[in-house]
Amino acid sequence: MAVLPSVLRRLTSTEQGLREQLDAASRCWTYWPLDQLAWLCREVRRVDGELPGHAVAVARRTVLATYHTSGPLHDVLATVDAPPLSPGEAWADRVLADLPGLGAGWPELVTHALTATSARPSTRWERQARALLDEVGPTAYRETVTGWLGLVGRPRTFPLDRGEYDPDVAHAYDPYNATALRGLVWLLALAADGPADAATARTLGGLVETSLRKVAGIGPRNPKVANAAVWALSRLDGDDALAQLARLATRVTYKGTLKELTAALDRRAEALGLSRAEVEELAVPTYGLTEVGRRVERLGDAEAELTVAAGSVSLTWRTAAGRVVKSPPAAVRRDRPEELRELKAAVKDVEKMLAAQAERLDRQLLGRRSWPYAPWRARYLDHPLVGTLGRRLIWLVDGQPCGFADGALRTLDGEPVTAADDATVTLWHPIGRDVAEVLAWRAWLERHGVVQPFKQAHREVYLLTAAEERTGVYSNRFAAHVLRQHQFHALAAVRGWRNRLRLMVDDEYPPATRELPEWGLRAEFWVEGAGDEYGVDTSESGAYLRVVTDQVRFYPLRAPENLAHAGGGGYEQWVRGGDGPVAPLPLDQVPALVLSEVMRDVDLFVGVASVGNDPTWSDGGPTGRYREYWHSYGFGELSATAETRRDLLARLVPRLAVADRCQVDGRFLRVRGDLREYKIHLGSGNILMSPNDQYLCIVPKQTVEAGPTGVFLPFEGDRMLGVILSKALLLARDTQITDPTITSQIRRR
Repeated sequence: MAVLPSVLRRLTSTEQGLREQLDAASRCWTYWPLDQLAWLCREVRRVDGELPGHAVAVARRTVLATYHTSGPLHDVLATVDAPPLSPGEAWADRVLADLPGLGAGWPELVTHALTATSARPSTRWERQARALLDEVGPTAYRETVTGWLGLVGRPRTFPLDRGEYDPDVAHAYDPYNATALRGLVWLLALAADGPADAATARTLGGLVETSLRKVAGIGPRNPKVANAAVWALSRLDGDDALAQLARLATRVTYKGTLKELTAALDRRAEALGLSRAEVEELAVPTYGLTEVGRRVERLGDAEAELTVAAGSVSLTWRTAAGRVVKSPPAAVRRDRPEELRELKAAVKDVEKMLAAQAERLDRQLLGRRSWPYAPWRARYLDHPLVGTLGRRLIWLVDGQPCGFADGALRTLDGEPVTAADDATVTLWHPIGRDVAEVLAWRAWLERHGVVQPFKQAHREVYLLTAAEERTGVYSNRFAAHVLRQHQFHALAAVRGWRNRLRLMVDDEYPPATRELPEWGLRAEFWVEGAGDEYGVDTSESGAYLRVVTDQVRFYPLRAPENLAHAGGGGYEQWVRGGDGPVAPLPLDQVPALVLSEVMRDVDLFVGVASVGNDPTWSDGGPTGRYREYWHSYGFGELSATAETRRDLLARLVPRLAVADRCQVDGRFLRVRGDLREYKIHLGSGNILMSPNDQYLCIVPKQTVEAGPTGVFLPFEGDRMLGVILSKALLLARDTQITDPTITSQIRRR
C-alpha cells in the first residue's frame, strides 16, 4: 500500500543510523522493499538485543498487505519476541498495559483471539474459547473487554507518515490487531451469562458503527469487525442486544453488514413466532423512561431529569433545594460516578434510537403497514420513547384522521377519538387527500405547537405530469442534473436505495435502485459518470467526483437488471439464455403513493447533492464547464421541495425579528439590509445582491440547524431552510457583519 518514503536516508552502518532508519520505517503504514525492512530489523535486533514494538507493527502490516507467508521478513517475525498486539492504537495500547496485571489465562485469551481468521468461529474455536473463559471468569472478561472495545476507533497514539498512495492511516484499523479484535468480540458473546447487559450491547452496537465509518482510501474501516459485532449481538439474549440489532438495521448502509443484520433479525423473528416488523417494534427499550419522554433519577440528594421533546434529549439537574444547575453536583460526581456514567450513556442511547425510529417510521409511509389499535397504542402512542415520535404524527384510525393533543387522540375539530381494540390504524399520507384537509392539518400542527419528526403534513406530493404521460414509461423530471457522486451515494443508502460508486474504468454498472417488495416493484434512477479527465473528474481512487442524472423508471421486482458503461452510453438489460427483456411499467400504472415517494427521494438527491447548491461554484467548476448549469439550477425554477419551503417561509417570515426587512417573492426571499438588498434563492440558498444581481458567496457552516431559536418549524430535517433563515438574519443586519470574506463582497461595487 505504501512506497519507500523520501524521508528515509541511505542505509548507514552506524548503530544510531540503523535505529533512525528503522524508526523512520516504523512510521510507515507499510514499507517496501520487504528485504530492506527485514535487514533493518535484523541489524537493530543484533545491536540492541530486541526489536521495538512499532517496528514489529510495520513488519506485520507489510506482511499482511503483501500476503507473504514466507521470506526474510516473515522469518524475522517468527523469531522475534514480539508483543501480542501491535502498539500504536489506543485500545491495543490499553491491552498491552493491562495484560501483565490481569493474571493467568489472559495472555492465552488474546493469543486465541488472534486466530479469529474465519467468517464465523468454528466449533473447535468456541470449545477452546470457553475453556479459557472459565479460567479468567466470564464476568471479569466482560467488564475488562468492554473497556478495551470502547477505545476502538480513536486516533492512533503513534502517528504514521501518510505516503502518496496510502489511506488515511490515522484512522485506519491496524490489520493485525483487527484479527484480535474480531476474536475478542466473539469471546464477548461466549462470555454472556444470561441476558446481555446494556453496557455490553451498547459497546457492540457502537463498534459496528465505528468499524463502518469511512476512511479516505479504504472505505468502511473494517467490515469484518463490524460483522463480528453483529454476530455477537445475534448470539446475546435480552432486549438490549435485540434493540441494538433493530437500531443498526435502520442506520447501517454497508450492504454486507446490513445483510448480516437482516438475517439476525429474521432469525430472531422466526424464533419468537413474530413478523420482522413486530420484532423491530418490540425491540425498542424504554431506557428507564417511566412516562412518555420523561425519566427522573435520584442520585443522593440531587435529582436528574431526562426529557425527550421534539426530537431532542436533555438532562436537567436539580439540587436538594430544587435549584436547577447546569451540570451534575460535585457530590454526584464524587460519590456516584458509575450511576452518572450510566445516565450519560443512556442519553446518548436515546439520541441514537430516536434517530433510528424516526427513519423507520418515515419508511412506513411506503411500507403499507397497518396495526390493530390496541398493540399500536402500546407500541407507538404510549411507549415511553417511541411515543415522543408517534404523538407528533397524524394517523388514520379506521379511516378517521387524528393527532395527539391535550392528552388524547383528537380529530381536526378537537374531538376525542375512541376506537375498538381491533380497529385498523395506518399512517396518514397527503397523497389522495383533499387540499383543504392537508392545509387544515398544517394549521392544526401550528396551533398545537407540534414539530413532526419528519415531513408528513408538509410532505411533497409528486403527481404524474403531462410530460410523463407523453414519455409513457420513464420520467425526465430530474434528468440533466450534475450531482456530487459521493454525497448522492450516501443519501441513496440512507433512503434505502442500492447504488455502486462509479469508477472511471471500462466497466458496467446498474442504476441506483430501490426495491419495493410490498408493491412488487423496483424503481431505477439512471445516472452516469461526468467528465473524462482522470484526477480532475475523479478522486485519487478513480471514482467519479460527479454524475449526471437521467431517467426514472419502474420495473417488476424480479425483472432483469439494467446495466450501462460507467461513463454513459445507454442502459440495457442483461437477460439469461433465450429470455427476452422486460419492459418498464407505464407510469400511469404505478400506484400514486409509490410514484410520489420515489420522486420525492430523487428530488432529495438532486436538491442536496447538486453542484448548483455549492456557493463556491459560481465559476462553473473545472474549466467552467458547469457554469450554465450552476446558474440555471442555483437561481432557476423551484422544485417541489423548494415550493414547500416557500409556502412555509411565507408563514414564518412575519414572525422573524427582521420581518420588516424580509419578503417572500417568487423564487426568492428578499432581504433589505442597510448596505444592499439581497435575494436568497429558496432552492439552492444562493444569493444575489442589488444592483445588477451581483453574486454573494456565503459558505454556511456544516452545523447549521433547521432554524434559529424562537422560530417555530413544524417539522425536522430541512437543513436548507435553516441555511436560508440564517442568511436572512445575517444580511438584514449587514452593517454588523465582521467576516472579511463577506464584507469585501458587499462593499465591492
